[in-house]
Amino acid sequence: MNFTSDTAAPAHPKILEALSAVNAGDAASYGADAASEAARRRLSEVFETDVEVWFVASGTAANALALSVLCSPVGAVLCHEGAHIEHDERGAPEFFTGGGKLRLLPGAHGKIDGAALAASLDAIDRSFFHEAPAEVLSLSNLTEAGTAYSPEEVWKHADAARAKGLWVHSDGARFANAVAAGGASPADLSWRAGVDVMTFGATKNGALGCEAIILFGAAREKFADLVARAKRGGHAPPKMRYLAAQMSAYLENDLWLSLARDANASAKLLADVLLKIDGVELAHPVDGNEVFVHLPAAAVEKLKAAGAGFYPWPDGSFRFVCAWNTTVRDIEAIASIIG
Repeated sequence: MNFTSDTAAPAHPKILEALSAVNAGDAASYGADAASEAARRRLSEVFETDVEVWFVASGTAANALALSVLCSPVGAVLCHEGAHIEHDERGAPEFFTGGGKLRLLPGAHGKIDGAALAASLDAIDRSFFHEAPAEVLSLSNLTEAGTAYSPEEVWKHADAARAKGLWVHSDGARFANAVAAGGASPADLSWRAGVDVMTFGATKNGALGCEAIILFGAAREKFADLVARAKRGGHAPPKMRYLAAQMSAYLENDLWLSLARDANASAKLLADVLLKIDGVELAHPVDGNEVFVHLPAAAVEKLKAAGAGFYPWPDGSFRFVCAWNTTVRDIEAIASIIG
């Protein structure tokens, strides 16, 4: 009954098989190997456009490096006030940009409010040297509230930002769950909607540890800068083939979407179970694999006493996360506890 995080889940067997397969013989270092090129080509196919890619082992490294090639040391990144880059990355974006500032925007259910974004964009005055001007808009999909932006929502925000000369970054640690939630194509939720650079996560959805920094369109010209920053920051894996092999296995036969659909379906079932408790309310819509609920104190104590793992959240709710390996038995166990 571990609903603490999808990072607590084991790696999928297909990922481990791919690691064993790529472990045969020697290969070139730092991404100059056949496995890394194969993974890049496969990502280009999935996103329906030619992309540049760099693989790292953590979402924090991916986000911080991605933002470092978009935001200057004297600029700012607009993001939701609850964004992962704000609350959970220990200042890594500021560190890797060399001083770039995060400017926080409000919005219900983890999504940036359109009016707040418009006001912030309209207030940009690059001649006013007392304030760091916004240079990047960062969107999380899924959001930190477990909700999914639609392609239309991404486009609306991205279009407004790009009209003011900003780059657009997407934190896609749970991008698979967002794609599975709405049925839109990966391209429609990313570059076609105006995203320039995204972090495409696999670790939370079955990988051992693999995140891809993907550069689209004009942002591909920043690849050399990204590689240099990755090396300087200690995120240039010498044996990148082991990361690339994970990504290829993740994408093969749409494994990534199958696992995300299973996790999302488990979250829907879990939400239905939790909502049977008197006084329980959802804090946010259940779009992906996370359930945020307001629980009575008695229910919290009963679940904890039975060994259920879940987290209190800063907004006063409790977060339950389903993973690719969450079973019906896990959810039935919760039902029996609260029954």
